[in-house]
Parts: sequence; structure tokens; C-alpha cells
Amino acid sequence: MKTPDCSQAFAATLPDYLAPGLRLLSVGINPSLRAVREGFYFPNPQNRFWPALNASGLLAAPVTPGPAAMNLILARDRIGFTDLCKTASSMAHHLRAEDYRAGARRLAAVVADCRPPLLWFHGATAYRAFCRHVLTQQDVIAPGLQPQTFAGARIFVSPNPSPANARYNLAQLIDSYRQLAACIAGNDDGTGRKLSGIVSA
Repeated sequence: MKTPDCSQAFAATLPDYLAPGLRLLSVGINPSLRAVREGFYFPNPQNRFWPALNASGLLAAPVTPGPAAMNLILARDRIGFTDLCKTASSMAHHLRAEDYRAGARRLAAVVADCRPPLLWFHGATAYRAFCRHVLTQQDVIAPGLQPQTFAGARIFVSPNPSPANARYNLAQLIDSYRQLAACIAGNDDGTGRKLSGIVSA
């Protein structure tokens, strides 16, 4: 189910999957042209997102990638999906600086409206732009739970699952996603350590 309450309409792009009562909001960089054509996030069969997600413990049960899975994950697992930038492109490096600035402001408005307790950035690129244009700080970003929060949401950064990101393999992605699942399940950072010293921004 896609509800219009927290969503915005964009021509020739991939829609946000948003609803009240989210427990997690997934944030990519921007939609690929293929994602727009096929109507769901991370459609490239070589992208590791869906195998990692199905093995992560974030879902009540595994799903088959596709538009129906998006609706199921939103309704059943209360996981929403959006992007920093809604400008579709074949590659993220085609985005302009203004796309990142405008996208960061748009994302801030979405988060303030929907109030998810946890933001999930796929890779440092999108989160770095959000830090620069919204949090007005540029910390060194490592995968995992970040020290900043925004609009009451904690922030988790996992490696980009794109096949172009050869630095991380599938097993490492699964481990990162399982740390995220642990953050949702309990008040820790995903490694068993209790959270402390969270800095609001």
C-alpha cells in the first residue's frame, strides 16, 4: 500500500514508498532508469541488496524482488523507501551538485513529515550530501550507526550494495544489514554495545 499522506509525486521517477508508522526508512542515492521502468528499488539482478535483505532478519519472511515486494515490505515490515535525489539517471555520477542540494532538502522534509525512528542510507555518498546540506557538518563516515540524529531519527549507513562497489562482498553486506536489524530489535548499535552519547543535529 502506498499512501499519499507522506509521499510526493514526481514525473518520470520512482515513487517513494511511505506510510505512517514506519520503523525504518531506506534511502538510496537516486533511482536508476531501470528502476523507474520496472517500478521497484534495486532492480539490477547483480545488485546485492535483495539477497542481503532476505538474509538480514529485517523481514518477517523473504520476498521476490518486484513492485509487489515493495508494497508487502511497506505494509508487513513497515519499511519505507525513498532516495536522496528523485532525479533518475543511468549512473549516480550524472547528478549535478544542485540535485544533491535539492534532494537533501526534500529528504529532510520527508523525514520531518513521516518521523521514522531510523534512517538507513545505502553508502556514504547520499549520507555525506545529507550531512553537508542539512546537518551542516562533514564527519568521517564509517558503516554502522552514526553519532548524529535528525528529527528524532537515528541514522545507520550500510555499504552501497551496487555491483560497482567491489570493496564489500555479499557476506559483509549481510553482516551490516543484520547489525541494522539488531538496532531495530534493541537499544544497541548492532554489535551488542549499548548506545550512548548520541548527538542530535
